[in-house]
Amino acid sequence: MAPIDHEEATPHAPLHVAIVMDGNGRWAKRRGLPRQLGHPKGVDAIRRVVEAAPDHGVGWLTLYAFSTENWRRPAGEVAEVMRLLKLYVNSDLEKLARSGVRIRILGRRTGLPPDVAEIVERAERRTAGNDKFFLQVAFNYGGRADLVDAARALAADVASGRLAPEDISDELLQAKLSTDGLPYPDLVIRTSGEQRLSNFLLWESAYSEFVFQDVLWPDYNAEYLRAAIDEYNKRERRYGGAVADDVLAAG
Repeated sequence: MAPIDHEEATPHAPLHVAIVMDGNGRWAKRRGLPRQLGHPKGVDAIRRVVEAAPDHGVGWLTLYAFSTENWRRPAGEVAEVMRLLKLYVNSDLEKLARSGVRIRILGRRTGLPPDVAEIVERAERRTAGNDKFFLQVAFNYGGRADLVDAARALAADVASGRLAPEDISDELLQAKLSTDGLPYPDLVIRTSGEQRLSNFLLWESAYSEFVFQDVLWPDYNAEYLRAAIDEYNKRERRYGGAVADDVLAAG
């Protein structure tokens, strides 16, 4: 399924908001705690945002939880992230399922510990029939890795004769990405004051609006989400085109 084209959507269509949840480690360090102790507080922030998002016009929420580069972090911190993913799914899955939330995990499944892979598949399977709210968690995800995987899949199709090189299009490439079927993000938020994408949704965010907020993720709440969406609503999205007033002024 091709992504929903928000350029053609109504102004009040549900938003796709994607968030780089940054600052768990710094939150802990500022309190004299080991970095990994910031991650449980980050999970609390996830709960707050998932609960608040639908009330702010969000239909799709994509959270950057663990990147392909995060495997380089200390083993204890990686283990804590894996533990918290399992804990979050085990404690919240039934509530999310009953609320009509559909969970989807973006990223590579290869390389995940077997118990993590199992819980990822269980979360997707349990919520597969839901459609009230869409929650994507980017886990073992990297924008470049996703593009490489898509390119390999297209190359395999060409090598097998199923596809001619000249027939490769934006739509066919998108169909090979782990985000296939999702609308492109309208708004990308990054917390902690940093202003970079960090390999997140590189293809998908080509025409997204960006809001950078100087708050560490464990402190994030509905008020910060509302502020980011209010900022988004002030902007005029052009998708590479020009607005009518600009065209008239140029003429």
